[in-house]
Amino acid sequence: MKIFVKFRKSIMLLIKALLVTSVTLGFIETWSTNYINTLFSKNGNYVVILSFVVIFVVFASLYGAFNIGIYRLHEVIYSFSLSLIFTDFIMYLELSLIARELIAIPPMLLGLIYQILVVAVISICANIIYYKLYAARKIVAIYGNKRKANLLIRKMSKIKERFSIEERIDINQHSMDEIKSIINNFEAVLICDVDKNIQKELISYCYTLEKRTYLLPDITDIITCSSYEIQISDTPVLMSRNRGLTIEQELIKRIMDIIISSIGLIITSPIMLICAIAIKLNDGGPILFKQNRITKGGKIFNVLKFRSMIVDADKGGAKKAVNNDDRITKVGRIIRACRMDELPQLINILRGDMSVVGPRPERIENVYEYSQKFPEFELRHRVKAGLTGFAQLYGKYNTSPEDKLNMDLFYIETYSVMQDIKLLILTFKVLFMRESTEGFEESANENVKASKSIREREKKNDK
Repeated sequence: MKIFVKFRKSIMLLIKALLVTSVTLGFIETWSTNYINTLFSKNGNYVVILSFVVIFVVFASLYGAFNIGIYRLHEVIYSFSLSLIFTDFIMYLELSLIARELIAIPPMLLGLIYQILVVAVISICANIIYYKLYAARKIVAIYGNKRKANLLIRKMSKIKERFSIEERIDINQHSMDEIKSIINNFEAVLICDVDKNIQKELISYCYTLEKRTYLLPDITDIITCSSYEIQISDTPVLMSRNRGLTIEQELIKRIMDIIISSIGLIITSPIMLICAIAIKLNDGGPILFKQNRITKGGKIFNVLKFRSMIVDADKGGAKKAVNNDDRITKVGRIIRACRMDELPQLINILRGDMSVVGPRPERIENVYEYSQKFPEFELRHRVKAGLTGFAQLYGKYNTSPEDKLNMDLFYIETYSVMQDIKLLILTFKVLFMRESTEGFEESANENVKASKSIREREKKNDK
């Protein structure tokens, strides 16, 4: 096994090449057997095959399907399957253009099923091989804030195949020499919420020893990561623009919003009609749910959603949706699981209240609550609120406000049109991932009540 470990990157690359080759051969078999009238006599066939490979690799790369061992097995298989669905759909259109008529669908569907079975089998085998070649690294966690460290360690501990937290060290209870001595016994170091000077010394020491480091970033780390390197005479300097989007970027983004929301409303209108009828038949209440949310510059607007909860669900005060929330209706559970309750927000986007991609618009109560703990939370409002975004794709409904803030700031600081397009494509991946709609714990609503009480007291004091 030690011999194979030396060539583990090459082995994994060969497995990925085998996977691409297998699904390509599956497409060729389906194509050459069932769609003879679309075959070329000479080199045209190679162009069709190349287009399949390129489209599949692009989608698989975007959805992270090749991250075997990094993503969970079911997510890898799901990503490959989704990539194949889009690729085969595009190839169906391509072959129909060649045939100058719509070709038969059943053979293509059977071919797709075969391809999905192939990627499932190869992915399972590849996952086993990966963990044989890449043993979980032994990690020492160094922290200044125990609560933050425990939250992150709990998440990492769920992926035992990749992370093995062997020891935890409170930075306040050990000298730097003691900590460095302990680091020598581990393969990697997790640095979580420590003083910047200490963080600098730890990272430099790990760099010297070629130890892998995992760093829980704060606001300054995220801003620094997106900085530009400029040269002032013989001195390298990092420059952060710190201004949000440029006028040109905002103009392009607005044009994209108008085009995408208009097309989206046309395409999804039958689905929206079905949702509206189902909601009305369920309990006879209103179809749409309107709520004040905050967007760019702190502007308040009415966000539109299909109602998924009982009428007057927040009658006793604003509450966050929790796991197994009894306020959610039968129809509501279905449309929330598929994110169909968000479709009316295409109207918000067309109006200009929101953008297709951006930080999710939060309720006024939530913004106040989160801003009390994290004053930087207001920085999310440098851009318009979005229907989808970084935090929605890589987080969950119940992701902590601090993690949401960090992801949203990363999006703002690294903004580009291509990134918006990528995030839009990635949105299809999370539509049917159940964990992305996971609710809050019951205790979350206690924070809302406490925040509301503080706010009311402050209003009285102002008077």
